[in-house]
Amino acid sequence: MEFDVLIEIPKGQRNKYELDHRTGRMRLDRMLFTSTRYPADYGFIEGTLGQDGDPLDALVLLDEPTFPGCLISCRAIGMFRMSDEKGKDDKVLCVPATDPRMEHLRDIHHLAEFDRLEIQHFFAVYKDLEPGKSVEGASWVGRTEAENEVVASIRRLQSEQVHGRTVTHTGDVPTLPVTLTP
Repeated sequence: MEFDVLIEIPKGQRNKYELDHRTGRMRLDRMLFTSTRYPADYGFIEGTLGQDGDPLDALVLLDEPTFPGCLISCRAIGMFRMSDEKGKDDKVLCVPATDPRMEHLRDIHHLAEFDRLEIQHFFAVYKDLEPGKSVEGASWVGRTEAENEVVASIRRLQSEQVHGRTVTHTGDVPTLPVTLTP
């Protein structure tokens, strides 16, 4: 299964950029209050609506950081199921779909334990100093659950649009079925 991820925040940043879906431009939301930095490029899967009412979040593992606004064709290897002060806030862990250096990463258990722990630690503490913000709980799930959530998020957005509800924060809706690869 392949899908497009729009990068908002490059790896190594403390600045939290967000796409302003009304204007199509990147906006500086805030600088993280803690000294932690994003452990991977971070953005969202286009054409989705996550359970939190925003596009489904995604982290992309790359050898070099990209830039805000970069579009990457990706595939999921797992997902960090997370809840925060607003409710469910899942993060799909991805690799570039056509990068041969990432071919060995097919599922979450193929990723080195240290890399998983680094990502987990970041999300456990990145809101610690921000008033009114918190991380309530989190766990890792594999590729199949991640892909199921991507499909559910695409359908969730389509359902909102079919029922005439205005969803102003996402890009174009991809046509189902999405590209499936073994």
